[in-house]
Amino acid sequence: MARILVADDEPEQAALRKCLLEGAGHDVRVALCPAETVEQMHRSPADVVIMDLRFPNAAGKPDSAEGLALIRAIRSFDARTPVLVLSGWPEELYGTPEEGMVSGVMVKPVSMATLLEAIAGLIS
Repeated sequence: MARILVADDEPEQAALRKCLLEGAGHDVRVALCPAETVEQMHRSPADVVIMDLRFPNAAGKPDSAEGLALIRAIRSFDARTPVLVLSGWPEELYGTPEEGMVSGVMVKPVSMATLLEAIAGLIS
């Protein structure tokens, strides 16, 4: 069993992942924005962070810069926790310095079997 933090601005997607991951025996917390993600990580460490790349910016528009900033924020205080990015726009991460700061990138949609396999590989 792993302690997993799911960071996604879409509550339905976060709740679905939480339900499925808990059904596989994991302890799962959800954060719906980058600030909440950082707050939760400071409060209680995770074994794995699973995050979206695009979060709403100050104008309310989906923006990968918000996810890139979250990756940097996580790494500024936690260099070891695996971070797995699930994104429909992985090209917005590829080639950036932040790409080297994550443990993996998976293109949405990701099957639960594939996600569970990736988690197992990160915590073993």
